[in-house]
Amino acid sequence: MTALTLSTAGAATLRADALVVGVAKSGKTLVVAPGAEAVDKAFDGRLAAVLETLGASGAEGEATKLPAPAGLKAPVVLAVGLGSAPEDGESYAAETLRRAAGTAARTLTGAKKAAFALPIADPEDISAIAEGALLGAYAYTAYQEAGKDAKKPLGEVALLGAKPRDKAHKAAAERALAVAEEINRARDLINMPPNDLTPAAFAAAAQAAGKEHGLKVQVLDEKALAKGGYGGILGVGVGSDNPPRLVRIAYTHAKAEKTLALVGKGITYDSGGISLKPAGHNETMKCDMSGAAAVFSTVVAAARLGLEVNVTGWLALAENMPSGSATRPGDVLRMYSGKTVEVLNTDAEGRLVLADALTRASEEHPDAIVDVATLTGAMVLALGNRTFGIMANDDDYRSAIHEIADEVGEQSWPMPLPSDLRKGMDSPTADIANMGERMGGGLVAGLFLQEFVGEGITWAHLDIAGPAFHEGAPYGYTPKGGTGSSVRTLVKLAERTAAGEL
Repeated sequence: MTALTLSTAGAATLRADALVVGVAKSGKTLVVAPGAEAVDKAFDGRLAAVLETLGASGAEGEATKLPAPAGLKAPVVLAVGLGSAPEDGESYAAETLRRAAGTAARTLTGAKKAAFALPIADPEDISAIAEGALLGAYAYTAYQEAGKDAKKPLGEVALLGAKPRDKAHKAAAERALAVAEEINRARDLINMPPNDLTPAAFAAAAQAAGKEHGLKVQVLDEKALAKGGYGGILGVGVGSDNPPRLVRIAYTHAKAEKTLALVGKGITYDSGGISLKPAGHNETMKCDMSGAAAVFSTVVAAARLGLEVNVTGWLALAENMPSGSATRPGDVLRMYSGKTVEVLNTDAEGRLVLADALTRASEEHPDAIVDVATLTGAMVLALGNRTFGIMANDDDYRSAIHEIADEVGEQSWPMPLPSDLRKGMDSPTADIANMGERMGGGLVAGLFLQEFVGEGITWAHLDIAGPAFHEGAPYGYTPKGGTGSSVRTLVKLAERTAAGEL
């Protein structure tokens, strides 16, 4: 993991492999952002002019390298675009700084140390720059041979302008480090090949983290699931040689007044089951446990941050495979709640494992439940690849999560739960079917899950099918592959709950 340090050294005097500065557009003019004054001075006040000659425009996502002049200890200056310069008296948006730092960290792969001289107006900026740099430096190389030409991620991020003895600055950096490391933990799990990340292996990872961070972990194997009547989880996992698991991982605080339950879909590989996915749709299905990874990482982050709130994570883990023992379309499952579900499509399996976990989580009467899942392709069609949908049985809670996501830089959008779509899941055989109307399929899935939430419990559902796994070229702090989507939102949600704001 990339190291993070706060430094009071000047940009001209700190020894590093590269100096990172920000540039922005002010009308048609390129301007050097605050924090880089010493670097601009070393260029005799002509840094912006030199960059313009090299074609820099200051656009977000842009990175321009140039050799450092005499007067700077670092041999290279890297200028990253910040977009439009803010109006007088205003500062750069946290997400702008986060993405710029991520772009810089990715560009500097192979460097041992980089000094970041980006604009810092308050501790929030420190947190954003640190998060962006640490997330941008991420690389998943566990299965690649380490050769001579292999470049390692950026080794150290030094934040200039941040004061290591300032309590607020130090706290911002420590929080950023904990959150970024837990997001990267989620990314590692999402990127792990499914032949290694089986439900049992995922459960073992939770047990190891529990031991390290003082968390209480309980694992229900296939025998315990059968004894307990978890028909949804068992029905999904029955076709695989790798049996399912339900993991409860809990963080508690002695001063906590509220409990937040998080439920994550953990399909370690989704072939679609008997309703087999076609070629072109199953190659990335190792990512179908991204919701469980986000929940797992959030619980660990809450423990590392010492939040005064109880956070319980439920990881519903199964592998959805076709075989002679697999659940068939037309089968009826008796869920943990006692309800029966007619399975019309075995590729609508996430809602089945989540339903059992939601019922179990409800038995503990938490103040709120939030489930997270790569649940429907319909949500991707509705919102695209970078935005997750939010549904809830409480409009104010849905709005709060949307505002939190926006605050931490995660794109989301509130979605409705239209009651008229519920009738489409009526079954002549069972209490409910796992499929309904095709149009509005993401909303139908949310309505199905709502059926399994305990009465009187505030609940929200995050469908992260779009942003959980990025198949395109990296951008900002977002890598190719697993992204760790929703972890920042869930951590901030836990913090707000701890503060009594929710």
